Amino acid sequence: MSFTAALFALMPMQALAAALVLITLIGWHGANAGGRWAQVGMAALALGLAMVSPTHGERMAVPALHSIGLATVSLGLSALWWALGLWLTPRPGRWVMAAAPALLGMGHALLVGDHDVAQTLADVVLGAQLAWLGVALTLPQRATVLQGLNSRRWRLLGLAAVLPLLGAMLCRAAVTLLGDTAPWPDLVLALAGQLALLLALPMLLLAWRGQTEAELARLAQTDGLTGLIDRNAFTQRSVDLISMARRYDEPLALVVLDLDDFATLQAEHDMDFADRALALFASCVQAQGRLGDLAGRLAGEQFGVLMARCLPEGPQALDQRLRKALAERAPAELGMPLSFSAGWAKLRPGDRGLPDLQRRAETALYEAKRAGKGLLMAEPGVQD
Repeated sequence: MSFTAALFALMPMQALAAALVLITLIGWHGANAGGRWAQVGMAALALGLAMVSPTHGERMAVPALHSIGLATVSLGLSALWWALGLWLTPRPGRWVMAAAPALLGMGHALLVGDHDVAQTLADVVLGAQLAWLGVALTLPQRATVLQGLNSRRWRLLGLAAVLPLLGAMLCRAAVTLLGDTAPWPDLVLALAGQLALLLALPMLLLAWRGQTEAELARLAQTDGLTGLIDRNAFTQRSVDLISMARRYDEPLALVVLDLDDFATLQAEHDMDFADRALALFASCVQAQGRLGDLAGRLAGEQFGVLMARCLPEGPQALDQRLRKALAERAPAELGMPLSFSAGWAKLRPGDRGLPDLQRRAETALYEAKRAGKGLLMAEPGVQD
């Protein structure tokens, strides 16, 4: 066996080892979606590389085996690209990446009688997939997904794996088209493949770790019952909204909402029912907010919505939408109606931050409670 053939023969074992490491460290049950696609991708690469390995001389007796192997390698690249789409911003070209394995397998099978043309087709298709993997690694990411770890580290690792392999594959395709039978393109491709598999495992593990850290950070700021952010996170994020409102001289309002007679509801029903009522109310609050509004659970049955660029009629519009949604959903999902009271206040030049704004909104809320509940009240002098 030549040195080049030995390098190609090692690739399936490297890919299989990487797949086993990913399955062991990430697990399958409970793993994030990107991690599962990475596992599938490496397993498919291992199987496909084993099927196209030059050590299988018998494949010449079964030409379809080589075509199926190339299609499986293509499937592995598509799965890795899909993982990147989940870890970063979803990329265009999903249908092309999904169709590439089948197109490569059928095209190679039809051209198997002409080895050079079939090999060139495989190199071009796989090279195009590698190029699209490189594009996915360089495009801007979705900022809210990977907060735990700077994705630049593993993206650079990914580019270091993809670009040499892409260059080697396109080089071999060009040499084959020119009719050159020199062995060096295969050697360069084998070395680039070894490097790619060596870097792929740490790249995938770092990407999975980044998404896991980001998810843990998100859960740490989320109220477990309602799915809304908790009081601390609400306070922290309000700083940016208040700063932006002051910088651009834009109106901003805080609406504080409180379920009516919640203590009575707890006394007359079990805690599970009360929790369901809170979760339903929180779901309505989240669904009826505008894009850009900040909604959170402030305490117990009290919720807050910070409304940026809010005109005077904004709180009333939110209140009406929320009451309509609650009137439709509560009887159907809980078997009884729910009511809430609300108060709102607008940001004033003298406010030191959220506490001042919240104090006035809660004062308006208590006025709504005293006035008979089920009402929205504004802070005194809101029109000033």
